[in-house]
Amino acid sequence: MMLRCKTTWAMLMLVTGLVSIVGAETRPNVIVIYTDDQGTVDMGAYGAADLKTPGMDRLAASGIRFTQFYAPAPVCSPSRAGLLTGKYPPNAGVPGNVSSQKGNSGMPAEQVTMAEMLGEAGYATAHIGKWHLGYTPETMPNGQGFDYSFGHMGGCIDNYSHFFYWAGPNKHDLHRNGEEVYHDGAYFPDLMVKEAGQFMEAHQKEPFFIYFALNAPHYPYQGEAEWLKHYQDAGVPYPRDLYGAFLSSLDARINALVDRVEALGLRENTIIVLQSDHGHSMEERAHFGGGSAGPYRGAKFSMFEGGLRVPAIISWPGRLEAGGVRDQLAHGSDWFPTIAALCGVPLPDEPIDGKSLVKVLEDKDADSPHDVLHWATVGGKKLQWAVRKGDWKLIGNPRDPSLAKGATLPDHVLVNLAEDPGEQHNRVEEEPETFAALKALHEAWARSLPGAP
Repeated sequence: MMLRCKTTWAMLMLVTGLVSIVGAETRPNVIVIYTDDQGTVDMGAYGAADLKTPGMDRLAASGIRFTQFYAPAPVCSPSRAGLLTGKYPPNAGVPGNVSSQKGNSGMPAEQVTMAEMLGEAGYATAHIGKWHLGYTPETMPNGQGFDYSFGHMGGCIDNYSHFFYWAGPNKHDLHRNGEEVYHDGAYFPDLMVKEAGQFMEAHQKEPFFIYFALNAPHYPYQGEAEWLKHYQDAGVPYPRDLYGAFLSSLDARINALVDRVEALGLRENTIIVLQSDHGHSMEERAHFGGGSAGPYRGAKFSMFEGGLRVPAIISWPGRLEAGGVRDQLAHGSDWFPTIAALCGVPLPDEPIDGKSLVKVLEDKDADSPHDVLHWATVGGKKLQWAVRKGDWKLIGNPRDPSLAKGATLPDHVLVNLAEDPGEQHNRVEEEPETFAALKALHEAWARSLPGAP
């Protein structure tokens, strides 16, 4: 792992101009909470009046909430790769979902992860929850910079038996530091909170980083009985009642995790980031829906806004604005350099795609660090891609899971999001110059990707 030479904490603060945000006396802890298949607007803080999410709303009230925040990809593995490496997923070596089968390839081990970056600076590092970035020793969490790992390596598990139910034989998938462990009947979100709490307690005298990757509200929907009753009594229709119960169950665990940070006296020195990995699922295993993208089109697997635009919050009491809202364009790869800057940690000595959001966090009127954003995901019959510049967005080979079976889409969809946030009006023929310019941007970027001809 090639990292820049170490620099003292005080010098880094002077160089980056962050003395006003970060005290030079100590480095903050970092917890990144990654929810799974959570819809764009599915949080009280984002306007979901029918959902109960006091834990996540608590983070929004104590921090800054983004309204135009984009996942690195509309599907699980590449989104996680983008978060952990600060790169567009193709540049991280994960253009599509990684297999949940043992022995198959995952994110290349030479990629420098957030855990490796922070670990090099003296942080204790832990992965708790879902991985889905490889199932070999070198691609599992302990091979990618995490000192400690507890969770499942594949895409999802039953939350009580901890089995992966998919094509082929069902298999148990619960591991601690690469070794299979058994906690039959224990609710997986509870196990996650317990493991994270124990790690924080053990490392409370040193800076720590926890990647807390929830297996919810990804199917199977397994909300607690009290929440199932709540949503049924409230008259929330199927399948949103099932989805809502599971979302509120995970929210209670986020609340418990924050409570644990506070009980240890660490909250004011702990940065907490919360983001969904992409939009809600409309798969059969997810009862064909339950989540919501609100006014936006699309869902998981789609480059329309409902697949890419996600809830995202950063909270650091006393250091960052409480109850703030930011409308600037931001991207999941941005947490990598943002956390590095807030923690005074040098970035890896290799190119990344993410941009620091520190100026945006400090000033609600600051410009977005992004002029252009790119996406490309392997999956389906054709490579799906998108590019956004200003208010204009172009999607190539688009998918829309909400369309009726057999419905077709044009090869390209061009929209102006300021005028048409629901992406209903294709402007390709009306705006040929804009279409050509965005298509050229995508093609130039595609030629820069690893393995491009």
